[in-house]
Amino acid sequence: MWQPPKTSLTRSDQVHSWTLVTSQALDTAWKIARGSVTLAVAFLVAALCYVRRMHSYLGHRLKWWIGYLQRKFKRNLSVEAEVDLLSYSAREWKGETPRAKLMRKAYEELFWRHHIKCVRQVKRDNYDALRSVLFQIFSQGLSFPSWMKEKDIVKLPEKLLFSQGCNWIQQYSFGPEKYTGSNVFGKLRKCVELLKTQWTEFSGIKDYHKRGSMCNILFSDAILEYKLYEALKFIMLYQVTEVYEQMKTKKVIPSLFRLLFSRETSSDPLSFMMNHLNSVGDTCGLEQIDMFILGHSLEIKIKVFRLFKFNSRDFEVCYPDLPFREWPEISLLTENDRHYHIPVF
Repeated sequence: MWQPPKTSLTRSDQVHSWTLVTSQALDTAWKIARGSVTLAVAFLVAALCYVRRMHSYLGHRLKWWIGYLQRKFKRNLSVEAEVDLLSYSAREWKGETPRAKLMRKAYEELFWRHHIKCVRQVKRDNYDALRSVLFQIFSQGLSFPSWMKEKDIVKLPEKLLFSQGCNWIQQYSFGPEKYTGSNVFGKLRKCVELLKTQWTEFSGIKDYHKRGSMCNILFSDAILEYKLYEALKFIMLYQVTEVYEQMKTKKVIPSLFRLLFSRETSSDPLSFMMNHLNSVGDTCGLEQIDMFILGHSLEIKIKVFRLFKFNSRDFEVCYPDLPFREWPEISLLTENDRHYHIPVF
């Protein structure tokens, strides 16, 4: 019986064996390559996620540092820059409530009838009436009141004590500081001296823009500001004391002071200081009668647009209302008789 040669069978087996080995090698190589590609893709995805998270983290940190540096080096102005009056009104008084409608109409009245184009927002605290008044005195370069030109106002604290026997002045309180004691005179003297120095400097500057730049510097220094406001409070107290002494000698005094002394809480300078003035800057601001006293003390007319009184006779008032006095006039606006802003014509 015939049989195929063994040599041919062996070669066929060898070819099949090499084919099988090659196939297995390629399959193994593909598996290795596929695993490597999968691993590379997974690594790339993980890397992208990490980069994305780092980008988000660094973005947040950068934003925080930018905000920190802005807060650190930006001037904290207590009187802000001018903004358009009607834009401010639209932003602050949205909606269709009766009060919002009233306020928008009041602002439109200021814009069209009184020709007020812009407004300066003033920091809301219990000094803002004093701040609004003093800012305009300095920015307009107004001169000293006539009575201040005749007296050295730096010596007024001692004058009250030694000439008029007002030892109760030691109970004077410096706004939120609530400081009282034997050193009151020294602190008051420094405050009044600062007011005199700053007022003299501003009134001597003829360039409006230079005064504006100096106001921006001064009204970003809270410590200096508060000293100036305490000086204004003391000037008011001094004037009340002077008029009270005149009243005791039967001299004619302005009607606003008669109204002041008719109140149980301000029947004399001490009660006025304890019940009203000491709280200014701490728990409350200036009342309407205080605005009269402030205007009288500084010899200025303080015109106030009371927006919440729109369409009434009290919409526009003047402190004090003395038409025969040729005093300079400054203007304020208020939405509630507590906080004040500065209108810009």
